[in-house]
Amino acid sequence: MSIKITSHSGIYQLRVSQEVNASIKDVWEFFINPQNLNSLTPKDLDFKITSPKSNQTYKGQIITYSIKVLPLYRTNWVTEITQFENQSLFVDEQRLGPYKMLHHEHHFKKIDANKTLVEDIVTYKLPFGLLGRFIGGKIIRKRLVEIFTFRKEVIFNFFLIIF
Repeated sequence: MSIKITSHSGIYQLRVSQEVNASIKDVWEFFINPQNLNSLTPKDLDFKITSPKSNQTYKGQIITYSIKVLPLYRTNWVTEITQFENQSLFVDEQRLGPYKMLHHEHHFKKIDANKTLVEDIVTYKLPFGLLGRFIGGKIIRKRLVEIFTFRKEVIFNFFLIIF
């Protein structure tokens, strides 16, 4: 897994890539099931989907969550699936939540019959302007690395056990 975070003009971009030992079909099916978001999120965030349950993702879908962003602070989060290309890409964008702006691209590329490259590009802006960047920049960066490191392990173990 590789993780890279860059920033410019108050906009941050996190790029994560991971090779998964499974077919693109199986990896895609895992990722487009919103119910799997719970297992991909560290337990201390107490992540809960609050929208009606769905086992599929589609363009225009609105998904709502409740999440603990700080030890004593929960917030509601609303995302919309704005792009969807079967076994290739889907994009979710925050409509309401803790970031001033968040755009998350999920890319899937077939390496061979039993190996898939999963790439995430998360572009975000923190709230509270310069103060948000100064106080939250390093904290959020560290937290995102922790979340994607956790996610990497979950994905590795899921496809190791299942396949």
